[in-house]
Amino acid sequence: MSGDSLRIGFIPLADAAALIVAADRGFAAKEGLSLDLVREVSWSNVRDKLNIGLFDAAHLLAPVAIASSLGIGHIKMPLLVPFVLGANGNAITVSPALYSALALAADGGDVSDPRVSARALARVVTERRKRGADPLTFGMTFPFSCHNYLLRFWMAAGGVDPDEDIRLVVLPPPYMVDSLSSRQVDGFCVGAPWNSVAVELGIGHILHFGTDIFAQAPEKVLAVRAAWSANREDVLKRLVSALEQAAAFINDPRNLDEVVALLAAPARIGVSAELLERTLKGRLRVAPGETFRGDPDYILIGRNGSARPDPSDAAWLYAQMVRWQQAPWSPDLLSAAKACFRADIYEASRVVSAGSSSVAAQHFRAFTGPNFDPGDIPGYLAALQTTSKSRL
Repeated sequence: MSGDSLRIGFIPLADAAALIVAADRGFAAKEGLSLDLVREVSWSNVRDKLNIGLFDAAHLLAPVAIASSLGIGHIKMPLLVPFVLGANGNAITVSPALYSALALAADGGDVSDPRVSARALARVVTERRKRGADPLTFGMTFPFSCHNYLLRFWMAAGGVDPDEDIRLVVLPPPYMVDSLSSRQVDGFCVGAPWNSVAVELGIGHILHFGTDIFAQAPEKVLAVRAAWSANREDVLKRLVSALEQAAAFINDPRNLDEVVALLAAPARIGVSAELLERTLKGRLRVAPGETFRGDPDYILIGRNGSARPDPSDAAWLYAQMVRWQQAPWSPDLLSAAKACFRADIYEASRVVSAGSSSVAAQHFRAFTGPNFDPGDIPGYLAALQTTSKSRL
């Protein structure tokens, strides 16, 4: 087995954990690979450097891999996804002032219920418009992201038009906290651990975990250029095998201290080990003080079959692009989107990864609205049109 060096871009987020552990704990070396992990600030940087070949692979937003492959929003560059690095892990965090306004507008309802909070948001939006106040501003990490779709899905469920009633702005994940602190935004949706950082600083209140909105959303993926992978099938399989082993190591409670120490390093995620430990356990402080909340599925790194790139998940992501007018509806585009998620490469790589076990993936489920049928996207979108600007 030859030694192969791979340059891989990543953003400092908890769902880069499998890459970090594979590189720093020796799982990549075991597979004859040397991983040079390059920390980046923005998703556009990661995407562009992957597309032009400065990176061999990347920690990437799942929808970006599809958009790049379809040539939507940027140049067309076919990408493949052989491994899902993380599912879930997002949260909606709001300022204390907005949280108080939502609680008041809920009129005794429980704002921890997204149905209640979405309707409360609509009332706050209406009240602000009546008194001539500026629209609320929410940060999200990228137009092609589950953060964007999560915010929009939640808002639309309450009758809020995210394109007319709210300002949605793009911010790199590490900049979310400063933007909330400076009151440039009233809230944001970002991945772990940045929601927790805002709470620890006393400037944010976690309103909803991402799992309150979507039960198991494909969040970050390992992405490679299709042309690059064509001549490196063995290397790619060994990389996926190393990630599978790293995910298994992360999910063993006996390794928690070692894992969070690796992630907390300044060149990796660079936040406290305590915050990262809470993240991996799915037990987060949601408000300043001792207000905690737990969800074992808050973030999934290889658990519940989440590492397998499921073409039905790609279909759902493409459906969100169509819903929010980022892409036209086309059966051919749907087929191309599904072809990005390469379950076949993942399954072949698991043979290399000794001791891996097969777990059936959970399919997408939202807190409200019609069930998603990947075989009838027009019907799914038509059922959503009553509460949003979506159209085919």
